[in-house]
Amino acid sequence: MNRMNKPTYALVTLGCPKNLVDSERMGGLLGLGGYEMVREPDGSDFVVINTCAFIGDSRAESHATIREMLDLKKEGRTRGVIVTGCLAQREREKLLEIYPGVDQLVGVFGREDIAAAAQRLVTGLHEQRMVFRPAPTRAQSDLHRMRITPKHLAFLKISEGCNRGCTFCAIPQMRGKHASKPIEDIVVEAEELVADGAKELVVVAQDTTFYGMDIYGKPRLDDLLKQLEQIEGVVWIRLMYFYPMYITDDLLDAIASSKKILPYIDIPLQHIDDDVLRRMRRATTRDKTEKLLDRLREKIPNLVLRTTMIAGFPGETEEQFERLEEFVGRRHFERLGAFAYSQEPTTPAGIMEAQLPDEVKKARRDRLLAAQQKNAFAWSRSQVGKQLDVIVDSPVPNEPGAFMGRSYADAPEVDGAVYVSGEGVAVGQIVRCEMVAARGYDLIGVAG
Repeated sequence: MNRMNKPTYALVTLGCPKNLVDSERMGGLLGLGGYEMVREPDGSDFVVINTCAFIGDSRAESHATIREMLDLKKEGRTRGVIVTGCLAQREREKLLEIYPGVDQLVGVFGREDIAAAAQRLVTGLHEQRMVFRPAPTRAQSDLHRMRITPKHLAFLKISEGCNRGCTFCAIPQMRGKHASKPIEDIVVEAEELVADGAKELVVVAQDTTFYGMDIYGKPRLDDLLKQLEQIEGVVWIRLMYFYPMYITDDLLDAIASSKKILPYIDIPLQHIDDDVLRRMRRATTRDKTEKLLDRLREKIPNLVLRTTMIAGFPGETEEQFERLEEFVGRRHFERLGAFAYSQEPTTPAGIMEAQLPDEVKKARRDRLLAAQQKNAFAWSRSQVGKQLDVIVDSPVPNEPGAFMGRSYADAPEVDGAVYVSGEGVAVGQIVRCEMVAARGYDLIGVAG
């Protein structure tokens, strides 16, 4: 246990990049409050767990992590446990009933009070164990973060919450309604990140294309991007979480004409059958989706498209799934993730009739992934012989001179990698490489 003047804490972050930004903000606030971050929970004064509760697997991981940290506490290897984030927001008092050993429970919008919660823990003041705040009408500032990503990479959260009523999703219940940050505030945050070493900014939100509607009365992602690319030191801007609405020609022109905005778009489609889309309440159709994809390919040269699909939605017939399977095979997405539908009890889909057996949902997910694997492997092979810029993320363990990085086609954590060797390669650089081989989802490159 720490006996230094500064109490120490370990930070465990689960879930999506938006959660990671929250963790970095909480780390910054704890630093300002006089607490020191350490890498390992074992031996720290307390542990902060930023939980995820998006789907069943996420909740299971969050619960397992809480139990693991509470075991450390019982063994005297940490003094306390603070649980924050989406699981805290979703289950509230129930979590304290399940885990009476949790010292402090902090909801999503209580993150600004994290230092006060830590102070109560270390000083033994247990009268107040929960902090929950209402969702703000403007997204909270993410300035002064304690960066836990590599210095050359930063996630830039431009809004909070979501106004979509997708029947399968509980995010609005945890994260509230859509709330944009003003453009000028985002630019200041981006400048701070770049000053701290970031070369790649990954733009994230629950619904990126809706950005600005609440404060400007119209979508203004294109205007924001034009401001971001003016920042000296920004080299790559990557776009995630494009909902398939409000994608304007001005936005596509801004992407296509930029030297900094990567031709990479993450656009979660979820399904293609019209009846399933209607029951998902996705506010689109197969015809609109097909036309949108054609438009994206036409407008943006060398575009890499990433999407996600849900297999086994309630009532999905074999015929409806086969339409989705055919669509995935034919559309040749460079990147695709597939999920077995997770029954969320607080959502409209969670109480729909005709819930499918787990084995059916998982089998259909696996069929989608098999169809996608052919596309992804073919795309990797097509890159051999090409010259690509690669951002170098880390050394390859136990292989001197070898590094792991990513091309424009690879978002951090979710896509493939490029393994690089060559003279003068170093972490944080963007290096020009010749692709000499493909190995499944990954590429092998040589710098020089």
